[in-house]
Amino acid sequence: MSLLSLEQISVAFGHNPLLSKISFSAEAGERVAIIGRNGAGKSTLLKVISGEQVPDEGVVRLEGGMRISQLPQELPDANEKTVREVVSEGAGEAHDLMTRYFKLLEDFENDHANELSDIQTELDRIQGWDLEQRVNHMVQRLALPADKLMSELSGGWRRRVILAQALISNPDVLLLDEPTNHLDVPTIEWMEQQLQQFRGLILFITHDRRFLEKLANRIIELDRGNLISFSGNINDFLVFKEKMLEEEERANALFDKRLAEEEVWIRQGIKARRTRNEGRVRALKALREERSERINRQGNAKMAIETKDKSGKLVAEFTQVGHSFEDKVILQPMDFIVNRGDRIGLIGPNGCGKSTFLKILLGDLTPESGSVRQGTKLNVAYFDQLREQLDPEQTVAENVGEGKDVIEINGQNKHVIGYLGDFLFPPERARTPVKALSGGERNRVLLAKLFTRPANLLIMDEPTNDLDVETLELLEELLMNYDGTLLLVSHDRAFLDNVVTSVIAFEGEGRVKEYVGGYKDWIRQGGKFPTESTSQTDTPKAKAKPAIEAASEDTKVSSKPKSKLSYKVQREFDDMPAKIAKLEEDIAALHVTTSDANFYAGDADKVQKTLAKLTHKEAELESTMERWLELEEMQNG
Repeated sequence: MSLLSLEQISVAFGHNPLLSKISFSAEAGERVAIIGRNGAGKSTLLKVISGEQVPDEGVVRLEGGMRISQLPQELPDANEKTVREVVSEGAGEAHDLMTRYFKLLEDFENDHANELSDIQTELDRIQGWDLEQRVNHMVQRLALPADKLMSELSGGWRRRVILAQALISNPDVLLLDEPTNHLDVPTIEWMEQQLQQFRGLILFITHDRRFLEKLANRIIELDRGNLISFSGNINDFLVFKEKMLEEEERANALFDKRLAEEEVWIRQGIKARRTRNEGRVRALKALREERSERINRQGNAKMAIETKDKSGKLVAEFTQVGHSFEDKVILQPMDFIVNRGDRIGLIGPNGCGKSTFLKILLGDLTPESGSVRQGTKLNVAYFDQLREQLDPEQTVAENVGEGKDVIEINGQNKHVIGYLGDFLFPPERARTPVKALSGGERNRVLLAKLFTRPANLLIMDEPTNDLDVETLELLEELLMNYDGTLLLVSHDRAFLDNVVTSVIAFEGEGRVKEYVGGYKDWIRQGGKFPTESTSQTDTPKAKAKPAIEAASEDTKVSSKPKSKLSYKVQREFDDMPAKIAKLEEDIAALHVTTSDANFYAGDADKVQKTLAKLTHKEAELESTMERWLELEEMQNG
């Protein structure tokens, strides 16, 4: 049964049709990726579904009682609310009623009996009395620091909190707009796991191709106002789309040939005009109208980086460089060399020290220990993920031209409007203030501005945020052919694999190590991110010790001998690891089954039995883990 259906939806801004009589329906268990060029209407479509945008025509239908939750693109405020409070706000009416209820109970000076009675009735109606229990369950499930203030959390942890807020209402439909923006890889992978377990309908927009590959079991593309739907993964869709575009080009070529022939006929001499077929004239007019209404596919951006005179062979050399802030070690003493032509990716969790490393390399920050030797003839271009180099009040052309109408590109003068056309900004868009642009368009403005400056050392901090797939792939190709030196900070795993030839991994506690290859190669060589479970819950001066070290310390301090388990219980305890491993293996296999694009199209009884089996296995794993911890405590006395 369809949870959601759209019928003949149209939305236009001015003369630009974003959505033109599109229709589709979706069911529970589908994870639908919405793709398309920047400005194609992806965010508008989500707004139509959520009710924020009223379509010009058409109907949005939801099954009765269906609940929709959204994960907003922007991070929540780093305010003084606790995590528990923010998660609870996701319950909407139940949260508001409970807040009002407890506030009235604390007002002893006035009689609020009638209002309290009304609130109790409403809470009974919406089953809101279990809100605190639901919040506690969600906080525990997502491993959130419940009593921490939002102002104490990193961006990645605040993103976790708003995911919990979106899930607390037990939604049937979950809408996600660029959920991985500004997240580090560990948090992205954590989010993938959480969303794969969601049993309702997910519709999401993302630029992260690896996230798209892992999560989507259906693709819908918005292209020139139309919607193309495809059941399957992104790789199969791209093959299908390529064939479809070839067919479209052939059909357009035949149409244009016929139109040209009719135009020749209509312009023939007097004899032809005397015998002119009026029906044929009307048909020609119809052909002309059809041709004028054809929306040609938007071309690809044309980017080029101008490399100034080559730098010296050595770009930078670290000799026992170390740095820390207060009592937090950012870099343990390290030796490192960057040579001309290197393409190096920097990977690690947010806040691990990547920006500090770059500042030290560029000479903007003096390290606490060690020395940095910079190479000669360096010309640096820096891409800032926060886009602080752009003035939102100025137009696109003013930002890129910096007050000039003509700019020099690769030794040739070019009008700034013509140059911006290479970055897919038509003249009217080039004269639009930056504040009115989408996130992807702002990134293209920053790239256009960056590439006006000759550089032999290119530093890019999260350049892929909000870019559509075509522009992202073009940027990849550009960077792969760049003959200068590249330092790239990115959480886009596919982008790293395709662009860099080595990575610098920040592996926790100031440890930094270089690996050959991209992200996959780092994983294959045993690379892993530091555990972040304590990063938001421990104070800097009370860092968690490694488990083995902590255990040995406990043994030294405590003179209490270990308790001896009975033979039967000892056997149970010894068998636990194998049992847990088997359950995890079974659950992983069931997740693969339920993630298949055709799973929910199969026999309904089989679908229900498989989902019930998965639920049972997950519950069994949880109880087994609890029992294992219980026996471990008994054994350790």
